[in-house]
Amino acid sequence: MDRIYLCLAHMSGKEQQYIQEAFDTNWVVPLGPNVNAFEADLAAFANQREDAEPLQKEVVALSAGTAAIHLGLIMLGVEKGDEVICQSFTFAASANPVVYQGATPVFVDSEQDTYNMDPQLLEEAIKDRIAKTGKKPKAIIPVYLYGMPARIDDIMEVARRYEIPVLEDAAEGFGSKYKGQVCGTFGDYGVMSFNGNKMITTSGGGALICPDVETKKRVMFYATQAREAFPYYQHEKIGYNYRMSNICAGIGRGQMTVVDEHVRHHQWVHEQYERRFAEIEGVTVHGAPEGCMKPNYWLSTIRFEDGKHTIDGELLPLIEKLSEANIETRPLWKPMHLQPVYKDAPAYTSGVSERLFTCGLCLPSGPYVGDPEIEYIVKKIIENI
Repeated sequence: MDRIYLCLAHMSGKEQQYIQEAFDTNWVVPLGPNVNAFEADLAAFANQREDAEPLQKEVVALSAGTAAIHLGLIMLGVEKGDEVICQSFTFAASANPVVYQGATPVFVDSEQDTYNMDPQLLEEAIKDRIAKTGKKPKAIIPVYLYGMPARIDDIMEVARRYEIPVLEDAAEGFGSKYKGQVCGTFGDYGVMSFNGNKMITTSGGGALICPDVETKKRVMFYATQAREAFPYYQHEKIGYNYRMSNICAGIGRGQMTVVDEHVRHHQWVHEQYERRFAEIEGVTVHGAPEGCMKPNYWLSTIRFEDGKHTIDGELLPLIEKLSEANIETRPLWKPMHLQPVYKDAPAYTSGVSERLFTCGLCLPSGPYVGDPEIEYIVKKIIENI
């Protein structure tokens, strides 16, 4: 069988139309009609709620999800000497922008059933940081790992009680919902990612979900080198070159025409894995622990309960055998508190993310994964465990 990748981009057929429009009108630079239209599409998508009036959030299209996190931190006033609470079980891009601002990430471990930030441990961390430093953390960054909703109501309740703003990292959770509301719209700001392997792609890119129009204008100001409104170039603050190009936004507009189809497909793939692994002893497919959680299942993941298939045991050899069979897999994220670059950062851990990293595996889940591929993947895993 041809190589089966974790998640390949799938084009709708309309991307080329919007790209051609950009060339025809000579809008091939950052900003332009495609950017404006893409932001409008994203806002409409993010603001939808089941059985409730739509939200009124605004969206700024940017060069990357990492840029969105960075600008979100700037909007929240994070600066040198501050601390920001981050989910430890995540990709490095969730934490690195904290350091860009001269602040210190404080890592909090996950719950077993969602893989996401543990609200109880979050509160313990806040109390301890206040006791140790004399001030509370400046922000909280929960993550929707592999598209699974966090217990965001509980996280927001803790955040409100201590009056700490929340920046949701929904880079992997595009289209996931919690209680009928789109993930990334509960906190003060939310982050989207359109990297090449995400639910939709703009080749590379991201977006920041903002609370209102005025805030969107401030974000755009910082994203375009913080140029002041003078007839000449004047800069009173440090800005960044973070805006999305009109070409990339054209790809995004085409992708938005099939986003619902993409989400449904990933959810269908997850259902097939659950069904096929149901009778396999020692293999657990990670699924939503509550009915109010509707993950996009960006990547379906399994964990091995046999004690043999661990990162220091037979997991990496299994990954190699699957690769030889043309199946791409990878371990779950290595927690940030175990990363050498963050060895000195404060961490509040329970052992959950360390255990999951040790025995977890990401499976191909993208638009090109169908029945024959799923059957082949499951067959090869069973043959090699």
